[in-house]
Formats: sequence, structure tokens, C-alpha cells
Amino acid sequence: MHALFEEAGKFLAGRILSETDSSAQIELDTGKRVKVKTAHILIKFEKPAPAEFMAQAQAQAEGIELDLAWEFAPEEEFGFAELARDYFSENATLAQQAGTLLALYDAPHYFRRAGKGRFRKASAEILQQALAAIEKKKLVLAQIDEWAAQLGRGECPAPVREQLYKILFRPDKNAPEYKAVVEASRATHLAPLDLLQRAGAIDSAYEFHWKRFLFDNFPKGTGFPALAAPQPPQELPLANVQAYSIDDSQTTEIDDALSVQGLGTGVVTLGVHIAAPGLAIVPGTPLDQLGRNRLSTVYMPGYKITMLPDEVVQVYTLDEGRANPAVSLYVQINEETLEFIASETRLERVPVQINFRHDRLDHIVTEEWLADPALEVEGTPAALQEKRSEFSFLHRLAKHLKAQREVVRGKPETFNRPDYNFRLANSAGGEPTGHEQVQITTRKRGAPLDLIVAEAAIVANSTWGNLLAEHGVPGIYRSQASLAPGVKVRMGTKALPHAGIGVKSYAWATSPLRRYVDLVNQWQIIACVRHGKTAALAAPFKPKDADLFAIISSFDTAYSAYNGYQAGMERFWTLKYLQQNAITEIEASVIKEGPGGSFLVRAETLPLVLPVLGAQGLPRGARIKVRLGEIDEITLDVNGTLIERLDSPEASAGAAGAGAEEEVAEDEDDAVAGPIAIAVDMNETDTTTPPAP
Repeated sequence: MHALFEEAGKFLAGRILSETDSSAQIELDTGKRVKVKTAHILIKFEKPAPAEFMAQAQAQAEGIELDLAWEFAPEEEFGFAELARDYFSENATLAQQAGTLLALYDAPHYFRRAGKGRFRKASAEILQQALAAIEKKKLVLAQIDEWAAQLGRGECPAPVREQLYKILFRPDKNAPEYKAVVEASRATHLAPLDLLQRAGAIDSAYEFHWKRFLFDNFPKGTGFPALAAPQPPQELPLANVQAYSIDDSQTTEIDDALSVQGLGTGVVTLGVHIAAPGLAIVPGTPLDQLGRNRLSTVYMPGYKITMLPDEVVQVYTLDEGRANPAVSLYVQINEETLEFIASETRLERVPVQINFRHDRLDHIVTEEWLADPALEVEGTPAALQEKRSEFSFLHRLAKHLKAQREVVRGKPETFNRPDYNFRLANSAGGEPTGHEQVQITTRKRGAPLDLIVAEAAIVANSTWGNLLAEHGVPGIYRSQASLAPGVKVRMGTKALPHAGIGVKSYAWATSPLRRYVDLVNQWQIIACVRHGKTAALAAPFKPKDADLFAIISSFDTAYSAYNGYQAGMERFWTLKYLQQNAITEIEASVIKEGPGGSFLVRAETLPLVLPVLGAQGLPRGARIKVRLGEIDEITLDVNGTLIERLDSPEASAGAAGAGAEEEVAEDEDDAVAGPIAIAVDMNETDTTTPPAP
């Protein structure tokens, strides 16, 4: 005797070896023996053999018309044998009954299961919906096959092109567009990116990088909603100074300006004046939410995405020729010893006399020009000549402050590599297209104007960090426990030392138009100025405020993404520069061993790090000539091959030793983030991350 039974959702047949009232021992054709509950045995038969019986049943099942079977089925619950007798005949064979069982089981849209071998037919409405869904699925599968075939032929269907970034970077694995790419990728043995690139899905390498960045960080676009720019309070007193800013010509968000009073009197007052949007933007308002969503201005060669709407920036930027609302730090300094005597923070309107642009003045404002009042440089603007003595004092002060910080740091700050500036010659101010002619110029780090601005910012950020701590008002601090390898700069709400800068505490507060954490700290500083000892009660953010920790977390993530994109775009334009100038060979120095037996090297005259084959055995710092390989603008890859060594072993050993420790952290960033290091605000001297180009 044989039996057909159900086991774990499958129908099997075998020979009955023994049987009781509750179960049976059944041997399958494979020789395996199973114990089956009696309730699971659906049909018993003498012949044919189990395998042949199941083949006959499957043949019967394939011939059953489900629509007709559904019509024959009763409204109430029924067994498969009953329907078989209605469908075939009163004398339906066991094979026909088994075929009916298999057909019913495989058609859940027509019949739902009601027990072992028992079913109930679906309602007409549910059946129509199910059939429509099945038909739709067939069409989708056919569409997937068609799209996959097109991709295989090197053609990109429009729906796949529209979903390009989602498919590659945040896929919905149930989407037909994604499935088509997977199917085509398997068929062609190409990686999805290579497949899509070959199919013409990527029109432009620049657009690919730009749109991917927007997809990840600005899915709703970069525009701002229509919001009125809040006006600053009218009762602010007018400062008795003539301030000036020092920025790049491309800078439109001018956050900081300086002033000097009392030269020649023995006590000089340094003024550090910071744009004050915090005097009018209220935490929790829609405008605040805009800043909190973006968290920072995004920079890239030839373009930027501002944190705040231009209408707001124009009200608070420290433009020349007007009195601007500012949070001002005044520091009294002994003119001879440069010792700090006292400091005071005020909320006021600051007259800005001029916006100096360092890229137009660096060739004039040199250390020699500052040290020798008699030295004349042709083309010196009258406004700069008027401020010459102030700049000389500021530079002397900046060098003194830097030397003091280096004592705390335990070693001097070194600037062994230049900054690189990118200019897109054909860009008309709008979004670049990727076809502009790129110019890359170098600028020595630590130039006098840079040093003046950087040290003034450090004075303000460290002084205000201490001010918040003294008043018990929480802020967002940057700290570094030590300069030991691997100890990175961290953000937190406690006033802790910053070993890399060499200060007791450091709170970013000098760029409130460009960074949200600076705006948050400005609100807290304003509370200290207005409320003194009771500032902790009046400040927008209270001690252990969960919002502060959320802001830090969000800022870290966004700032890292923005800097990563800036680094990527600088690399893109560096590769463009190589192509536009037909550069096939470069001189470089060895950094360290890289992946796959290659060595990472840094170009000597360009912001480019790349792997080079053939440099095995060369020490760090060795100078070599490299032949460049093919450039991939999508992956931003370029490899090199060693042509020859340019220096002697003795020379490279000396180069590797000079400043090597100071640059280790930068090299680590280079290797991880790509050949261009992540940039930071040039107002902060931070040894763990190189200054911004």
C-alpha cells in the first residue's frame, strides 16, 4: 500500500511500512523513512508506484482549468476529492483527485487553504484583484527582461537613467529598475557602475558626482523657502572703531573683521568683530531650522551652497562701508611685551571701513614689508598703506601668540606643504558644468595675512570658550587630549584643552554665517553678555541639553560629508587640470606603502596623491618621477608607474625626517579619504587636519 501525504508544505508519496491509528511509517523512493501523522495522509493507493502516481497527478493538475474549477467549487468549505468528482466525474480516479489537490494548492488566488486537503474558494472580488496583480507581475517581469536586454546592448532605458543614483547608492531591491540592472550585470559579467556607464546612463562625470552629492545630502534641492530676513535690533550702540576684514575674493559670507586702537600709547586694544545673526535669528524658528538642517556652507571649486539664504547673509555679512551688527571681543594688550591685560565682549554695530582680499595683497603684505616701514611696493592700495602700522603690530602679535601656543603644544607647528587654490576660468558664477578651464595656484601656508586672521580667531574662540565655562553656560567645544598618534579632535559640550592648538578650551564661534555650531555658540555668548551671572538661566541651551548633543552628532556627519565632497571635487578638477594641460609625467615624493604592492606618492606641485607601481624599497620622502596612467573621472582614479628616482638616498632620508611626524595624520587622511585631504576652516590651526585650500 502506498500513500500521498503532506510534509512541511510539500506533497510526497511512498510505501507504507507500518501503520497505527495515529501515524504511519512510510518509505520514500530515496530510501528515506519518515513518520507521518495519519491526519497528513490524503490518499492511499495500491498502484502504480509512488513516482509514477505523482507524475500522473502532476499531468492531471496541469490540465485543470482553474476558472472552471472555481465555478464548480461550492461556496462553503470543501475537500479536494469532492471538487475532483464535480470537475471530472463521479468516478474521478485517484490520480485525478491527486491532480486536483496539487492544482488547488498551487492556486491560492482561486482557493485558500482551510485545513489538510480542504479549501474554500475566493470571492469574485478578491479573485479579480489577485488575477489583476498576477497579470501586472507578468508585465513587470517582461519589462525587467526588456530593460535588461537593452542594458546588455549598451542602451539605457529612461526609467533606469532616472533612478541611477538610487540604484547605485540606495537601492530598493524590489524595484524593477534595480532588478533589470542586476539581471543585465549578471548576463554581461560587468559591475553595475561599468554596465551603466557603458549604456550611457552617465552623461557627465561632473554631473554624476554633483547629483550623487545632492541625492545623499540635498534630496529636496538646494533652494530656500521664501522667508523674511530678520532685521538686527536697532538699539545696538555704534562702536568707535574702523574695522576691516581679510578674506579671499570669492568670500561673500564675511564673518570676521579686526580693529586696532591705541598704537603708540603703550596699551593697544585689539578688536575681533564677528557677524551677529544670533542677535535676530531665534532658536526654533523656521530660519533656525534651515540652518540646523544644513549645518554648514558647502564649498567646492567654482561654487558653494550656503547654510543661510542670501537675503539673511546680506543683512549680517560684514560688508565695507556700513555699520554691521557684531559680537565684538576687545582685548587690551601691553604694546611692548604683548601681554594680555584684560578682555571684554560687547554687542554693537561695527563700522567696517574696507574688505581686504588676501589673494590680491599677499605679494605686498610680506614679512619684509611689515618689518620695514620704508619698504615700498608698487601698487600698494592707499587703504592698505593707511593700515600698515596696524598690520605690522597684528603680525608681531600673531607670531608671539603662535610661539606661546607652540610652548603649550610641546613642538612647533610646521607648514611644509602649500595651499592650493582652484579657479574655474569659464564659470559665470552659476553651477559649473565640468567643462570649465581650471587654474590651480599655490599659496604658502602661514602667510602673514593668514597668520593674523588665524591667531585672532584662536584668541576669540578660546576666550569665548572660557567665558561660557566661567558662566556655567554650555557650548559646543573642540578638544584634543594630546598630540599622540591617533588622538583626534573631538566635539563635545565640555570645556577641555585642545592640545593641537595649545589652548585651555576652544569653541568655534567666529563663523556663524557659515557653520551652525558657531551660531549656537553665539547665542550662548550673547546670553553671557546680556545676563552675566544668570546667563545659564537665560541661555537658549541649558546644561546637559539633549539638543546640543543632537546638533553635535548631526554636524559631525554633515561636515564630514561636505568636506569629503569638497575633497572629491578638488581631486576631480586636479585630474581635469592634468588632462587640459596634457600632463603625463609628474615629480612626486613617496608617502608610504599602498594597496596591491603599490606605494602612495604625493605630487610636488599639485594637490594629488596616487598609487605608483615600481616604488618598492624606496623610503618615505624619496623624490621620484612618475608616468601617469589612464584617468577615470567617475571613480577619480589615476595610477602611476615609476620612471626614475630623482634624489640620492641621503637626501631623501633627510627629507623624510624633517617634519615627518607632523604630517603623519595628514597622510592617514589622504589614504582613507582620497588623495586630497579633508579641508577645514582656515581660521583654525588644527594639526590633525590640514587647512583649507
